[in-house]
Amino acid sequence: MIEVSRLSKRYGQKVAVNDVSFTVEPGRVTGFLGPNGAGKSTTLRVLLGLDHPDGGTALIDGRRYRDLRHPLRTVGALLDGAGPVPERRAIDHLTWIAQSNRIPRRRVREVLELVGLSDAARQRVKGYSLGMAQRLGIAAALLGDPEILVLDEPVNGLDPDGIRWVRNFLREYAASGRTVLLSSHLMTEMADTADDAIVIAGGRIVAHGPLGDITAGHPSLEAAFFALTGGRVGW
Repeated sequence: MIEVSRLSKRYGQKVAVNDVSFTVEPGRVTGFLGPNGAGKSTTLRVLLGLDHPDGGTALIDGRRYRDLRHPLRTVGALLDGAGPVPERRAIDHLTWIAQSNRIPRRRVREVLELVGLSDAARQRVKGYSLGMAQRLGIAAALLGDPEILVLDEPVNGLDPDGIRWVRNFLREYAASGRTVLLSSHLMTEMADTADDAIVIAGGRIVAHGPLGDITAGHPSLEAAFFALTGGRVGW
């Protein structure tokens, strides 16, 4: 389970998130929605130990990310904009990550096959398309066979077949009793994938609950999103 309680974070005089609280339950895909600058990335960065909060907590199975003994075995993450060294081969990139968390080398081959990159495993990442690089990022998140996945824009750059694969995979992953937190700007895709939704605007949570409750009274998730956010952004 992911538990965020009264989380606040400033950068100088600017408030990125303000008193943010929510939970992400196992067995469900939870969508994390918000306009650019609303606080999504800051919340995820604090959750994954990349930034320190000014107040509140962001816990994974009751612990801070930095207190996890083998973090990749507990939570797998893909953050938008993060990527491997371009000159490194994909298989070497994943092997290095696996060794850092004492993950067996055979798992590298397994995740490469799972995301459809077996034939490109020895190709240097600089030669990858955007979609291939995204698949590699998902493979890295899956290396530890974690109970929790935190994915930021996982279908960015994927073709329709890749998008369908991610959607089906995440739903199956959650159905096995695991926890999935998914951030995306693609409302149609989120409506087809998520069970629950968290909507953030201006650094504050404006809605949190089952997707059906969020969209009640609106013709679509997109319509509900705009009604809830009212054009607000963060800093």
